[in-house]
Amino acid sequence: MSNADLDVVCIGNAIVDILSHAEDADIGRLDLTRGAMTLIDADRAQDLYQQMGPAVEASGGSAANTAAGIASLGGAVAYVGKVRNDQFGGVFTHDIRASGVEFTSTPATEGPPTARCLIFITPDAQRTMNTYLGACVNLMPEDIDSTQIGRAKVTYMEGYLWDRDEAKQAYLKAAAVAHDYNRQVSITLSDSFCVERHRDSFHELIKGHVDILFANEAEITALYQVDSFDAALQRVRAECQIAALTRSEHGSVVVAGDEVHVVDAVPVAHVADSTGAGDQYAAGFLYGLTHGHGLAECGHLGSIAAAEVIGHVGPRPEVTLSDLVAKQRLTHSSAQKVSSTAP
Repeated sequence: MSNADLDVVCIGNAIVDILSHAEDADIGRLDLTRGAMTLIDADRAQDLYQQMGPAVEASGGSAANTAAGIASLGGAVAYVGKVRNDQFGGVFTHDIRASGVEFTSTPATEGPPTARCLIFITPDAQRTMNTYLGACVNLMPEDIDSTQIGRAKVTYMEGYLWDRDEAKQAYLKAAAVAHDYNRQVSITLSDSFCVERHRDSFHELIKGHVDILFANEAEITALYQVDSFDAALQRVRAECQIAALTRSEHGSVVVAGDEVHVVDAVPVAHVADSTGAGDQYAAGFLYGLTHGHGLAECGHLGSIAAAEVIGHVGPRPEVTLSDLVAKQRLTHSSAQKVSSTAP
């Protein structure tokens, strides 16, 4: 991995997130699929937006959130995604660059507007996402800069991007370039509904192109169509070099061949919103991996980042993650010293 001046390049759907608190009754009244990501058209997006309560609007998208998290940890990261040259596209571009992420993708000058995701957060912190993909689905192979891919130790992509043939070809190009440079390739499965749509092609992708896989318990069991997490773990360990599998409050399991690490979740005082937890877990894990940490420590860094983001509304850190990690290490070190000197 010599001569790589980027730790990670993230590829995904460039989306502006619109987040609003909602009651359980609103989920039924609006005919939403609770806890899932549903693709919607422009008219449905406009209708839901008009019926939302007070909202927070922020640049987002799964891989973009991961890129912002890596930057917050002090990593060198780039992002590839398609926006339109409209107001939301300008907001997205400014925000992602302001977070410390390299973003050089050329905006579209025609076609659909910049994508947006309307997120309804219920009192149990579950998020129900309704996504109008707009311009972001028009990512093409020519949007992949081979030189940029070659500069990164890891190329990371979100499973949500796997819906259109042109975007698939863009990712396959990026994966091929990364491997030509002897870099690693990573993907997150993103959503169990996404897995259901693309199970066969995900299998082919993972076995043929992916070195590092991220998935939660629902996604990995859906991929292998098994009833238990342990059964899915046994399957995935034979298909990619590293799998980082998250289990909400039960932490995560990181597996690499015969190597298995069970990583505890970092406790939080209050879960306000689970949006972005998986994205930030991936950020912490990839930062650790590209900075030479062992797999257990990578999982712990992921847990720290995930714990920070679920404590507030929104998918990105509200504090600098590198400072948070340093503080936790200092606290842990102090606790060990007290323990070692106790009678």
